Amino acid sequence: MEKGIRIAELFGKEDKYTGKTVRVQGWVRTRRDSKAGVSFIELNDGSSLKGLQVVAALDRPEYRDVLERITTGSAVLVEGILSPSPGKGQAVEIQADRIELYGWADPAVYPLQKKRHSFEFLRQIAHLRPRTNTIGAVARVRNRLGFAIHQFFQERGFNYLNTPIITASDCEGAGETFRVTTLDPLKAVQAENPYGDDFFSRPAYLTVSGQLQAEIFALALGRVYTFGPTFRAENSNTSRHLAEFWMVEPEMAFYDLEDDLELAKEFIKHLVGVVLEECTEDLDFFTRFVEPELRGRLETVVNRPFEVITYTEAVELLKKSGEQFAFPVDWGGDLQAEHERYLTEKVFKRPVGIIDFPRSLKPFYMRVNDDGKTVAAMDILVPGTGEIIGGSQREERLDMLLEQMKLKGISVEDYRWYVELREFGSAPHAGFGLGFERLVQFVTGLPNIREVIPFPRTPGHAEF
Repeated sequence: MEKGIRIAELFGKEDKYTGKTVRVQGWVRTRRDSKAGVSFIELNDGSSLKGLQVVAALDRPEYRDVLERITTGSAVLVEGILSPSPGKGQAVEIQADRIELYGWADPAVYPLQKKRHSFEFLRQIAHLRPRTNTIGAVARVRNRLGFAIHQFFQERGFNYLNTPIITASDCEGAGETFRVTTLDPLKAVQAENPYGDDFFSRPAYLTVSGQLQAEIFALALGRVYTFGPTFRAENSNTSRHLAEFWMVEPEMAFYDLEDDLELAKEFIKHLVGVVLEECTEDLDFFTRFVEPELRGRLETVVNRPFEVITYTEAVELLKKSGEQFAFPVDWGGDLQAEHERYLTEKVFKRPVGIIDFPRSLKPFYMRVNDDGKTVAAMDILVPGTGEIIGGSQREERLDMLLEQMKLKGISVEDYRWYVELREFGSAPHAGFGLGFERLVQFVTGLPNIREVIPFPRTPGHAEF
């Protein structure tokens, strides 16, 4: 197969390629024939938001028959001289000497045309939506962020860890898990020992978090991080929730809550900084067409220090605000998205770290503070999104862990291995989790999380 130059390589390097024969491959976005006997084709290969204009003479015998069959959506190869372009908004164009048609698209049924399509419509054709400007830009930003996550941790001495996708533990204890079984559901209900004939001979689930397993390796290697899919069987159709999403979860031995919070702040600043510096074309697109204040919001994250307050202080601020919240604010209750956005967008106008949450709100593994009422937990909130990171110092004291498990109704027998980590060389440790899609949603400004993952999984939807 003949290989072409990626279109993104031609932009910004015009001096290197102008006047030379180049070969490009991609999909036709638009085609317009002029009265002067010239066809103008916009070609895009996904490497750049901008397409490359192809200028093809309609009477060239080398490709006249092929040119007549080219329509929007067709996959083609074009070879020709890269020349300065007289058109606005483009430095160069290719004067076609050769055109090869790989795959034709019937214009009568091809659903992507040169107009804006709603996100709801595009989700119905998820196999084609990556060819649109918006979803293509999301994919490029998501790719760069994924690479930046590995760079961040690798440069700081962390070991990349693959934790189980199928697990016997429910890290959060909320019961919102997907069961994994090979049994016929109807027969399993009637069986005396439904798990005896099952594949794992015990209840098994899709993981909701890799944190507990990451603690095992953190207490051996010192610093580890996971980056993989997680699953929540939460019947939610909001713009912030998915049933399948990706989580980044670092876990660090000999870290306390303050260390954990500092690393999380540094992590967010680093990732947002990468997007500002290296995804400028796509970011400009999102700022122009999705969220006009996006760039300024991201620059605030990078350039201004984070505010840090306790949960108790946050509740007091919200109660005194005079705002009519849909969800009442009381000490001991969860902070909702409207509360989080009020704190970041109206009170502090920058990212906010909240620490020391009520013990009753949080899972069993979080370290109990000296007051006995709160735990050493932290959330990081950002403008426009709300919570983007949640973490804590883990409970390293055996007696307190057992007390927490009893209070939360967690079986010591089922988590015997976790208890033994506190019996055999226990050490202070901490970690946090970042929802990758929440991050991508934040840096792109897109209002619905379904647009920032290639194939969204939500209640009633599991196509592909």
